[in-house]
Amino acid sequence: MNKSNFLYLSSSEVHSVLEDDYQLVLDSVEDSIKMMNEGTTIQPDKNSQIFDTTYQNRINCMSATLRKTDTCGMKWVSVFPENKKKGIENVEGFVLLSEINTGKLKCAMNATELTSLRTAGVGAVAAKYLAKKNSETIGFIGAGEEAKAHFKLIKFINKNIKRCFVSSRTCNSVKQFIDEFQKKYPDVVFVDCGNNFENAVKSADIIVTAISSQEQVLKAKWIKEGALYIHVAGIEDEYAVAKKASKIVCDCWECVKHRSQTIVQMYKDGELTDNDIYADIAKIITGEKAGRESDAEFIYFNSVGLAVEDILFANRIYERAIKLGAGQWIEK
Repeated sequence: MNKSNFLYLSSSEVHSVLEDDYQLVLDSVEDSIKMMNEGTTIQPDKNSQIFDTTYQNRINCMSATLRKTDTCGMKWVSVFPENKKKGIENVEGFVLLSEINTGKLKCAMNATELTSLRTAGVGAVAAKYLAKKNSETIGFIGAGEEAKAHFKLIKFINKNIKRCFVSSRTCNSVKQFIDEFQKKYPDVVFVDCGNNFENAVKSADIIVTAISSQEQVLKAKWIKEGALYIHVAGIEDEYAVAKKASKIVCDCWECVKHRSQTIVQMYKDGELTDNDIYADIAKIITGEKAGRESDAEFIYFNSVGLAVEDILFANRIYERAIKLGAGQWIEK
């Protein structure tokens, strides 16, 4: 690397370098969580500037240092749910990577796809450790890009998935989801549930809510025994869902509790305490705490998204791009 230049990777270049390597995504998520658990990272609190409370249109600044890779990075990501009505992407992100020996910038990359895959990667890692081993059904409330990413990564990690129930507020997005996947995954039966959320989740071993609104759409009475619920974004479920859970697991409860998800609202309302959180996923990955202990447990997984995950994933994309000669070198 010429320290007077930095590598720029566009969205198409990032996609080309990744080549649907889902194992890279999953390994990056797990490895970064382990690094955080062992204390070899620095991760300041996420800075989130929310421009309205109704739709949670916001820009997040997420930074982290990974001492094992001599890398410090920052992700700048906008999340504007209302953009869908304007026909433009609702998530756009960029990552900057610097090495920590001299502080020189080494890479800037489009992180829109990275963000989507990393988010789904966390859910897939949760499914690896917390879902029933014989899970065959998955149900979605929400059928957009994040739901699609979750399906791809969870199916990659759990080849037993045989039936996928899909619902959304807009029936057209359900059709698009199914049209995209039914040829790619001929071993899976896709069921169009339209906007009937109950039908999408009542038979599901794994439930994913990937919606852009701030509504309590998931009801506790719909959830069957032994399910895993993967909570992706903000307010997606009623309080009774978490109260029904045998275990509540987070990617990082101390990070989650300063955000706005359902269990955070419960915490603020006195409906949930620190003691109600069973574990952070790191403790389960490392074997310090048990994951699923019976097929009867209903487990609730909540992630907020950690900068360490983004930065390690981005750094591995950068390293692969160097090997492949991808990207454009830009003079500082």
